[in-house]
Amino acid sequence: MNVMQDMTAAVSLGDKGLTLPLADGREAYFNYYWLRDNCPSSFNTETRERTFDIFHLETAPRAASARVEDGALVIDWAGEDHVTRMPLSTLAQYTDGRPRHDPADLPRVAWYSDHFADVPRFSQPELVKDPALCAKWIEALLVEGLAIVTDMPDSNEALTETANLLGTVRPTFFGDFFDVKTYINPTNSAYTAAALELHTDTPAEEHAPGVQFLHCRRNSVEGGGSLYADGVAVANDFRARDPEGFKLLSTVSIPFYCEHDTYDVRSRQTVIELDAHGEVSGLTISQHMADIFDLPQDVLDDYYPAFCRFGKMLQEDRYVMKFMMKAGECLVFDNHRIVHGRAAYTASSGERYLRGTYVDRGEMRSRYRALVSEGRFKA
Repeated sequence: MNVMQDMTAAVSLGDKGLTLPLADGREAYFNYYWLRDNCPSSFNTETRERTFDIFHLETAPRAASARVEDGALVIDWAGEDHVTRMPLSTLAQYTDGRPRHDPADLPRVAWYSDHFADVPRFSQPELVKDPALCAKWIEALLVEGLAIVTDMPDSNEALTETANLLGTVRPTFFGDFFDVKTYINPTNSAYTAAALELHTDTPAEEHAPGVQFLHCRRNSVEGGGSLYADGVAVANDFRARDPEGFKLLSTVSIPFYCEHDTYDVRSRQTVIELDAHGEVSGLTISQHMADIFDLPQDVLDDYYPAFCRFGKMLQEDRYVMKFMMKAGECLVFDNHRIVHGRAAYTASSGERYLRGTYVDRGEMRSRYRALVSEGRFKA
């Protein structure tokens, strides 16, 4: 018996799928629907989209014959004038039902109050010119959740240009951009000179924006120091310190709101956010946008104490990084991970002006993947 006959015999056809040996010696089973749907010819290499529609098959796909040839599984389909040739290397990636590798799924590194000197810093003009440096910037945001962009031009356009390096400006009920300064008739606590507690932004939105930009244009006031903390660091420690409290805050959702004359935004969120791996990915917390908790009163017997324990822990000195923002700097951070606030300041002592905007985390991850990986369709 020749080699081709051996390899043909090694492919075993079943009612719903086939079994074959892979290059590493493992034997693997593949469903016929999956094999037909994901034939390489099902995808257009120019649009990079699926063009085959399995809904149009009149009968369930079934192999008339199959063999291994030149490192690929070759299938002749019954009832169709169609042949699938799929590399064994591709098949090997899908034997265990695991998600496709995501280069943007990076492990997070927690940080504490002494982190300011080590916060990653990137020059804005250099980011604009250098895609490789832009990839390192995004990697820092994925891993640490925060970075400082320096050398920002003193213009509205500079913030737009910087945000567009990660994605598209994401509007909120504040608009495409927002200006943090003191107002005579403020619509938000940030628009006063009062202290602002540690919080994440716009928790009342069903899907709060993921990445926040705060471009410091002026800062000559007395006070107004910035406060930042890593929600991942705090929540990880809370999980070890208070497992039952952690369970409540990561599974029970509470209401948030933001209401004014022209909008009434409401959502329900868990305070602690977990990712697909069960790891802490961030927080949603804001005392000035927390609605009246509408949980059953007996649930609140346990929830409120846990909520307060976590809130007090969030303010512990070991977690809170304190510094003064300088004109020409832009803080860029994960709005679902990094909590931020500020100390009170004297409005009449000078000028404090920050301009902000948002981009979604999904767009940031998309940009990173495009910068660091070849993708499935690039030549």
